[in-house]
Amino acid sequence: MRLSPARLWRYRIYRYRLVGVRCRSCNRRFYPPRPRCPYCGSKDLDLVELPRRGVVETYTVIHSVMEGFRQYAPLILAMVRLEDGTRVLAPLTDVDPSEVSTGMCVEATVRRVAEDGEKGLIAYGIKFRPCLW
Repeated sequence: MRLSPARLWRYRIYRYRLVGVRCRSCNRRFYPPRPRCPYCGSKDLDLVELPRRGVVETYTVIHSVMEGFRQYAPLILAMVRLEDGTRVLAPLTDVDPSEVSTGMCVEATVRRVAEDGEKGLIAYGIKFRPCLW
């Protein structure tokens, strides 16, 4: 997998912070950021920092992982409802698949998501881990 330094730099805000969008028209928040509100279609949007804690609403465990991500298998993908109600689809980390359950408290953390060979660029992104409290 070839990683572009320019692309990593352009998307650094979204990779290192949990940033979503608030629509000024309908006041709803959503993630990931998009140019239009998926609820009312407005373009009048603000970037907002989203809460870092939430609960697992549902999840799936993927055992057959595509090339480039096999070191992360099995991959646990969860729909996380944040404290403000925003839903985020993200991988879980630092947890065994047998320990995951709906209603489980999780918090956002920055982790490695891809690498460009042994000596190439490393990309980081948001994953969720079980709450430490």
